[in-house]
Amino acid sequence: MNSTNAQAYAKVVENGVQAVEAVKELQITGYLADHIFVLAHEKDRTDRIADTADAKEIGIKEEGVFDSLANLFRSRGDELRAKIVSMGFTEAEADFYESELDKGKVLVIAKKKE
Repeated sequence: MNSTNAQAYAKVVENGVQAVEAVKELQITGYLADHIFVLAHEKDRTDRIADTADAKEIGIKEEGVFDSLANLFRSRGDELRAKIVSMGFTEAEADFYESELDKGKVLVIAKKKE
């Protein structure tokens, strides 16, 4: 499933290799590396894919201080949904994307150019 809304574009891919390809495609179309994010269910996997793909992780700048602190006390699923919502997606979209991450897939998000 791909989603495009007023805030961001998202694409679910099967694995890290496809995530790297999706990031490169977004860069070719003009997205800056600072506007492309990857998210996987496991934090270390997110780190590895982001480093390999030259993409970012969703952090304090995108989430805000309150949500970042709250994530310290949330389950991983709740944390992932909060990160997805912070990028401009609805709760329903976040639920869908988080369920895909549960299956081992990777989410690539690109914020609209400002």
